[in-house]
Amino acid sequence: MFEAATLSHDNKPETYRELGQMLEALLQGESDAIANAANMSALIFTSLPDLNWAGFYFLKSPDELVLGPFQGKPACVRIQVGRGVCGTSVAKRSTMLVEDVHAFPGHIACDAASRSELVVPLIKGGKVLGVLDLDAPIPARFDADDQAGMERLVEIFLAASEI
Repeated sequence: MFEAATLSHDNKPETYRELGQMLEALLQGESDAIANAANMSALIFTSLPDLNWAGFYFLKSPDELVLGPFQGKPACVRIQVGRGVCGTSVAKRSTMLVEDVHAFPGHIACDAASRSELVVPLIKGGKVLGVLDLDAPIPARFDADDQAGMERLVEIFLAASEI
């Protein structure tokens, strides 16, 4: 049985180092991408403060993301590539850190309470497979430490998962 350790949130790099170790232990021996995405979403959502959504969208066609495992309120099911923060992340093949989603052109408001967002693309073998999406109910919740930490967690997820 997996047990998450209590994280200190005083030092973000240390928090993400510990979270990475927990994720590696959680995913060890499992290669199913859906199972791993579900567990990773739960780990992130229950371990980090001030989140109102944590989950995945997977690229199911060249121009559309489809909702995957997540934690939080019900979400938009389909997102066009190039639209919103998630679709823009896929189109640009880069992480999107948005301090104020209301100032982001074309933001898709699945939850009106969301104020900031961090989206990391899932890129394996040069191919974009989807995104990890985090939403927060406060502006500027995410910073460069969060970005680096989540990018590392995505690396762990992609290494463990057959996707």
